[in-house]
Amino acid sequence: MANQKIIEQKASKVEEIAGKIKDSSSVVWFEYRGLTVGETDELRKMLRQSGSYYKVYKNTLVKRALDNLNVNLDEHLNGPKAIAFGTDEVAPIKALSDFAKKHKALELKVGIVNNEIADLNMLNELASIPSRDGLLGMIAGGLIQHVRDIAIALDLHIKNLEENN
Repeated sequence: MANQKIIEQKASKVEEIAGKIKDSSSVVWFEYRGLTVGETDELRKMLRQSGSYYKVYKNTLVKRALDNLNVNLDEHLNGPKAIAFGTDEVAPIKALSDFAKKHKALELKVGIVNNEIADLNMLNELASIPSRDGLLGMIAGGLIQHVRDIAIALDLHIKNLEENN
């Protein structure tokens, strides 16, 4: 029979994993085999810049944590996988996807985004969404266009009033 201390350690690790999954807006499982130490350091840095991080856990512990959360990802929990956690829905997906384009050893597998299971197709769609700054720039550009149009209309109106007087 297993030592009680080991059982308690595993139970606390399962609670830790479940807590991280619950507290994250997006969680992404990916294969990392074949990455060098330098590449994994680069990946950690990219994820940190996006406000995310990744961790490697035993699949059995992850399965128990997912069972506690009533999530079934059993078919994806074979072989070594790393898990990226992020408070932003898109940031870790985008960072991993960008990294995978340069490093073929990294493969996205599955994720949980806003408590919904996201398959590879959905992860790829989310990765194609512009960054938050890019979206804000698009909104600002659209607003500036309207302000410019109003300024032109007011200028033409003033010129029309001046001509009539």
